[in-house]
This record gives sequence, C-alpha cells and structure tokens, in this order.
Amino acid sequence: MTVKFAYENVGAPDLERRGLRPETAPTAVLLVDIESDLIIRDGDRVVMAEGLFPVAELARALVGWLGRPAGARGDFEFDSMSYADVGEVRISRIPRISGSSERWRVGSVSEPDSWTSAVGWEVLVAEIERFVSAVREDVVALGADPGLIPDLPV
Repeated sequence: MTVKFAYENVGAPDLERRGLRPETAPTAVLLVDIESDLIIRDGDRVVMAEGLFPVAELARALVGWLGRPAGARGDFEFDSMSYADVGEVRISRIPRISGSSERWRVGSVSEPDSWTSAVGWEVLVAEIERFVSAVREDVVALGADPGLIPDLPV
C-alpha cells in the first residue's frame, strides 16, 4: 500500500468573519484559518479523516520537519495551534531490522491504533512534497502570500 495525504474543500471562511483578507491577514491567523477536509489514506483505507483541518499549518510544519538534518529529524508530531493535543498527524519511524531500509508510517493521536503501512523514506518524502506543493497552490489561489509555506528543502 501507499500513504496519501488528501484534502478537499479548501477555504478560509473564518477570515471573512474576522474582517480579514488572505493577502493582509497575519501569518498565525492564516495558518489556522486556511482549512480543508483532510484524509490520510493507506491505499483505499482511511487512516484518519478530519474536517476543517488547518492544512496550511500542517504543510508549513512538514516543510520544517523535512528541513531538519537527518540525524536530528526524529518522528513528526503535528503541534497545531488548533488542537489541544500534539500529534493530530504523526509520522513515526519503524526500527530497522538488520539489513532492511528505513521505513515510516503515518497516523493520528485521535486514532491511536490506525496507521498506514510502512513506506520507505523516498515514498514518504514524495507524498509530503506533493501535498505541500498542492497546499501552496491553494494558498496562492486564496490570495495569500506563497511564502506562508516555505520552499521545500533541496
């Protein structure tokens, strides 16, 4: 199977209620107000689904995580301004078995026993890059500065 970060219905309806526009709203507000319905899949199986999820904030956090040196990266636990608990999205490394390559799985503290199948680092990074690029395009389409989500590390 493979991991997939899917989302739909992206928007920022709370900005209007606050009297703000995407092109002028403060960064912290944009990060939590640009929302969509997020679904993390393992092939056809839904591992996590959450409506009105702060996808811009998640994309920015994933870029920061990928930008850390490999030896300092560790697991990813999304620390969102919108959730009381850390780890609404989490990515965990699976310990290597002698001779095997590094494997990762994706899940959520809201569904503690539900994880994607293990995937290689390259597969995980490709999916994160696809997700981040798509979110950045939607951020721009909403009228916000693309710098809200930094460039992915090279």
